[in-house]
Amino acid sequence: MASSLTCTGMIWALLSFLCAATSCVGFFMPYWLWGSQLGTSVSFGTFRRCSYPVHDESRQMMVMVEECGRYASFQGIPSVEWRICTIVTGLGCGLLLLVALTALMGCCVSELISRTVGRVAGGIQFLGGLLIGAGCALYPLGWDSEEVRQTCGYVSGQFDLGQCEIGWAYYCTGAGAATAMLLCTWLACFSGKKQKQYPY
Repeated sequence: MASSLTCTGMIWALLSFLCAATSCVGFFMPYWLWGSQLGTSVSFGTFRRCSYPVHDESRQMMVMVEECGRYASFQGIPSVEWRICTIVTGLGCGLLLLVALTALMGCCVSELISRTVGRVAGGIQFLGGLLIGAGCALYPLGWDSEEVRQTCGYVSGQFDLGQCEIGWAYYCTGAGAATAMLLCTWLACFSGKKQKQYPY
């Protein structure tokens, strides 16, 4: 099989895929923020949550349902900042995934990735990483929502965790984006082979 990528381009394609996968998995998992409520471990993502309180009619008290799931609607996400974070981070992950899949196809298809296409792909990766970084920066603005305050001992606020801690998925999402922005963008500039010049 002919490839349109240089050796550097092959490394770029692999690293792009790993960065996109890391960011996408981190974005989808509801483990961005950890805390506890009613003696049960609770975690949040941007649009998902694990463990939530419900009112038990038979016992006339609040009980925790230990399940993970999405919020029932987009408006159900606890804060405006988390809604914006969901959109921005989702767009960034989509861009990283698009470039990664194109780069992987460049390993098998000749003349798919030229030097110019590689540079454009690097620019798209930079934008994707920037969007995810913006989402990660917006996320702490939602820590003052009522749901988070219930979980973090009623002492959390914007950029103040209270009794909660940041989860591994937040770090994964940010690390994938940072690597895409700093390393993949640079490697993309050297990824494509020089196009053959045809005499016609």
